[in-house]
Amino acid sequence: MEVILLEPIQNLGELGDLVKVKAGYARNYLIPQGKAAPATEENRARLEQRRTEFEDAAATRLDQAKRRAEQLDGLKLEIARKTTEQGTLFGSVSPADIADAASAKGFELAKAEIVLPEGPLKELGDHSVAVSLHPEVTLTVDVSVIADQ
Repeated sequence: MEVILLEPIQNLGELGDLVKVKAGYARNYLIPQGKAAPATEENRARLEQRRTEFEDAAATRLDQAKRRAEQLDGLKLEIARKTTEQGTLFGSVSPADIADAASAKGFELAKAEIVLPEGPLKELGDHSVAVSLHPEVTLTVDVSVIADQ
């Protein structure tokens, strides 16, 4: 299915690009989220008329992400978890746990923005966690998983 991107999407394209994606991805994610529109002649004409509006909105989102990145820069989080006598964790630390710890410190962070490519954290110690606020804005947050007393 061909769609017109209404905002930049990582690994897919930029604003106004005509891309071919699987129909389910377009119907279930891109179109309902307002990230793309079906590639019809009417939508192409509408995009050309509103291109500056979309570009301004995309620039605003990028600026907001950069400001949030400046606020989050150098953030260090401590998360306490129960451990066995040998020092291994019961369970793990998920993106939701990291987002909750950031909220407790007064920083808004959505669990969808936290990138854990190897899955949840399952060991005690210090970890560098990537946070993707925007396709062009990524930063690293230090997370210390400590034993709960």
